[in-house]
Amino acid sequence: MLQVMRIRLEDGYYRHVECPCTSSPPPASFSLHRFCIPLLLTSLPTMATGEEIAPALQDSWGDFWFFRFFVNAAGYASIVVPGFLLIQYFKRRNYLETGRGICFPVIKSCVFGSEVKSVHQDDGSLPPRAEPTESSTARQVFKLLSCAAGLQASYLTWGVLQERVMTRTYGATEADPGEKFKDSQFLVFMNRILAFTVAGLYCALTKQPRHGAPMYKYSFASLSNILSSWCQYEALKYISFPTQVLAKASKVIPVMMMGKLVSRKSYEYWEYLTAALISVGVSMFLLSSAPNRTVSTVTTFSGIVLLAGYIIFDSFTSNWQDALFTYKMSPVQMMFGVNVFSCLFTVGSLVEQGALLESLRFMARHSEFTAHAVLLSVCSACGQLFIFYTINQFGAAVFTIIMTLRQAFAILLSCLIYGHTVTVVGGLGIAVVFMALFLRVYARSRMKKRSKKLPLGESPVQKV
Repeated sequence: MLQVMRIRLEDGYYRHVECPCTSSPPPASFSLHRFCIPLLLTSLPTMATGEEIAPALQDSWGDFWFFRFFVNAAGYASIVVPGFLLIQYFKRRNYLETGRGICFPVIKSCVFGSEVKSVHQDDGSLPPRAEPTESSTARQVFKLLSCAAGLQASYLTWGVLQERVMTRTYGATEADPGEKFKDSQFLVFMNRILAFTVAGLYCALTKQPRHGAPMYKYSFASLSNILSSWCQYEALKYISFPTQVLAKASKVIPVMMMGKLVSRKSYEYWEYLTAALISVGVSMFLLSSAPNRTVSTVTTFSGIVLLAGYIIFDSFTSNWQDALFTYKMSPVQMMFGVNVFSCLFTVGSLVEQGALLESLRFMARHSEFTAHAVLLSVCSACGQLFIFYTINQFGAAVFTIIMTLRQAFAILLSCLIYGHTVTVVGGLGIAVVFMALFLRVYARSRMKKRSKKLPLGESPVQKV
């Protein structure tokens, strides 16, 4: 039988990939809850103590992340609430049957859609992966290397610029220490407006499935996607970039716990083993960096809370997009629909706060920041296109290997450029995490090959 795997793309977009798998009861000798959680909890007291917010980061209460979060949420609510009331009004008026006029097609698309859902995931909701054609090995290798180089260049540059924008000052001179850019929401807006443009052009120039989902349903995934990206940017004010990368890599642990507790999913022994190894590696890294209380390596409680917010909002995004993929749509159509509302929410909130003009003034004062912000958005949008092409040409396993290598290179590059200190124990912890990630890829590949040889009728084990 086929089991649908969910591959997370950058910035919160997901690609569904089908793979055959087999079933077996979860081993009794492995307990994810008893083994992984204590290891992570041992590092929390160290991370929570000594909570201080540097004056350079928090010049006033208005700059504190907790306050900014609720101000941004209030801005989004000023758009969501009227929109919700309008949707309820049109549904109660039975507008789909009684409506007419020039606005009818727009309202129908936004509120009702075509309400045509696909029964199976391969009914056109996702374009099938391109089968390799008869071409030379050299050509295939060249395409693979081009995809790997494009992904690495896009997202390594994206990671370096992300840390530069959020943690360093602009306009510094001998007499003036310069100023930091503080509004993470504006960076989210910059990324989304360019991603919206790229996805729109791609949909216009290529053949796409007929769209059936009501447009307003994208707003839920859009809102959680905005908040997860905002938490990701804000977290860099309190934790180091390597810590953030490892936290993303360890997201498999809460995903497995939720699957076990809520959905009663079953996992194989190697999935418990790799989750435990990731927990050990992350704990080694966090505990080893605790004695060094420098600004570049300190991990504060605020950073942990923001990373938890990132994981929670990102998990909601994936689950909501699962429901949306029951309609016939491609990942690029998903990208376009989510970014339509992302642009609407962020620009509305920025205008209400007066932050849009302030951010534009900052860009006018510092041309270097303008270049960084634009290049950050370009790298994010181009990376999305490389992701779609790589998965379509070579499949999910190859893509996962490339992106796992990218995470390792990102940590190394951040340490070299920004001077993050990593102890020997911390380096071993990083090695353990990536060894576990590669072990997961290898084990899945072996299980996929083995399941092809088994007779039909075997029920699949749920995969993370």
